[in-house]
This record gives sequence, C-alpha cells and structure tokens, in this order.
Amino acid sequence: MAKVAKDLNLGVQKMSLGQQQSARGVPCLRCKGTCLGFEPHSWRKICRSCKCSQEDHCLTSDLEDDWKIGRLLMDSKYSTLTARLKGGIRIYKRNRMIMTNPIATGKDPTFDTITYEWAPPGVTQKLGLQYMELIPKEKQPVTGTEGALYRRRQLMHQLPIYDQDPSRCLGLLENELKLMEEFVKQYKSEALGVGEVALPGQGGLPKEEGKQQEKPEGAENTAPTTNGSVGSKDVEYVCELCKGVAPTDSPVVYSDRAGYNKQWHPTCFVCTKCSEPLVDLIYFWKDGAIWCGRHYCESMRPRCSGCDEIIFSEDYQRVEDLAWHRKHFVCEGCEQLLSGRAYIVTKGQLLCPTCSKSRQS
Repeated sequence: MAKVAKDLNLGVQKMSLGQQQSARGVPCLRCKGTCLGFEPHSWRKICRSCKCSQEDHCLTSDLEDDWKIGRLLMDSKYSTLTARLKGGIRIYKRNRMIMTNPIATGKDPTFDTITYEWAPPGVTQKLGLQYMELIPKEKQPVTGTEGALYRRRQLMHQLPIYDQDPSRCLGLLENELKLMEEFVKQYKSEALGVGEVALPGQGGLPKEEGKQQEKPEGAENTAPTTNGSVGSKDVEYVCELCKGVAPTDSPVVYSDRAGYNKQWHPTCFVCTKCSEPLVDLIYFWKDGAIWCGRHYCESMRPRCSGCDEIIFSEDYQRVEDLAWHRKHFVCEGCEQLLSGRAYIVTKGQLLCPTCSKSRQS
C-alpha cells in the first residue's frame, strides 16, 4: 500500500506539471498510425501534431484515473467508494471483476481468464456478470480490448480533471478560484451521484459488504411507490428512459438522487445531453434527468471552446451558443487574437478569414 501511495504521488506530481507533458509521444487512437505521437499544445487540450484531443491519445494511467475519481468522490456521500492512502491521498476503490472459465481440451484442462477493469460495486459476481452481458460487447471494459480504451476515454471526456481541480486550470484569478471551489462543493452536495445496480425492486435495500442483498420474504410482488418506499401492488417495473418493461430477473440501475421508484435498463443509463453511457455509473442529477459531468458543468457555467475549461469570469466572449475566455478568442489556424477583428465560426471552429479560405481550398 505504501508503494502504491508513493507511485501515485509521483504520478500526480507529473500530472501537476502538465498532463500533456508526461505523455509526450503517445500515439493517437483516432489517427490510426498517421500521428507520430502526442505533442502538447501550450493551452489547448489537443495534440499539436494531429489536432486530436487528449482523450484520443488515452494519456492517463490506472493510478491517475483512480486518483481523479477518488478526488471527485471524496467529501461527498459517496466517499465510501474511496480509500485513504498514506499521506492523506484519496483513491477510488474501483471494483474489478475476474472471471475464470475452464476450456475443454483433450489434455490437461486450461483456463480462460477475463478481467473487467471496472464492475458495479456492491453486487455478487453473478449479478455483475449479468449486468456486463447487457452492455454492448465493444463497450465492456475487458482488459486489453477496445472496451477498456473506451472506458478510459470516457473518464477523460465526461469527467475532466480541470472540472474539479482548480490547480489543473490555466491561470484562475483569486476570485475565480473561490467561485470554482464553491461550484465544486455545491455539485458534490447537490448533484453528484453513483448509480446502483440491483434487481428490480431491490434498489436501496441494505447490502452486506460485497454481497447483493436478497429480497425480503414476501417482497416478490411488491414495487416502489412514488415516494421511493415499497408498496404492495403488483406493478410492472418500467425503464425511466425507454419506458420498456424491466424483467424482475434482470439487473437495472438506480439513482438515489432520483428516488428508488425509478430504474433504468443498463444501456439506458445515459447522459440526457449526449446520450452516452455514464462511465462507471457516475452521474449528475439536475432537472429530473441524469447528466454526465461534462454536460452538467456546461449547463451551469459556460465552457471555453478554446481551452475546454469552465469559465468563472463574467468577462468572456460569446458567439451564438459558444463561449471563449477573452485571451483564448484566437484563430485555430494561425493563433492570432481575434477580438475586434473579423472571424468566422464554422462547425465549432473559430477561424480568421484567411485561414477559413485556406481550409476551404
């Protein structure tokens, strides 16, 4: 454990010097070999070489991801999903699931081992496997597969570290720092949540450590009422998103902030804005809907289209539904400041007329 804490400290120190700097040369997953390796832009969250995003290069490690999620969940009612390491660092107690299946051969039996890099916490292996089988195969976080890379990219995209850690932001002023600290404190208290996997009707029931609680005797024909308590009527369990029936022998996802009278099919537990599955079931609750972290934050404050960080200054540039820090209102081609000059916004790109023409030709 001490070695893990030491390694994590070193990793965090590297990241604090700049996440991009510690990952120079990491190839781009989107460019399929044409990008020679990640070259960090000085303030944009992109590669200077291929212009793709940081998550397209999958820059983080398991330790860095676990530290980030641990930091997000600490000081919230979900802090039980974190562990304190030596030195006071909080790390995510990520639930992994290992399945070992015998392979029939003519000789000595061999075994096929599958490791899921994340699995729902607090469930039996049987229920965890049922849950995974309902997820599309290309999105199952099996070690060494596209699904594992997809999870890592979603951790970076949906839960960017600079949405929770002011030290990862570019030059916050003192008053902006205080606003961000209050913003993070508030969303941890009022919006942040972690979905719970259970069979229909079992959401919110007490669980033994690492075990799925059995239904109380006589509860087979009960259903949650509108206030979240257990009622006695025979009612079909219906998915909150698709309104389809949720079979009583198939796992669903609950959100304690929504109340246990609501449940979602595993594939329906998605962000209301982008419709992407919520990575590790981490959600934000607002206006009767579940959001990913990125889009929740954007619904509360503008996000800079240049540096990708939340804007805490009241003095910023807005064009239609896009926003920029004043200092980042620059051409994406030649990097010239465009305040007071002609510009063109096309497909989310901010360009001066010269660079716009050159890209069209």
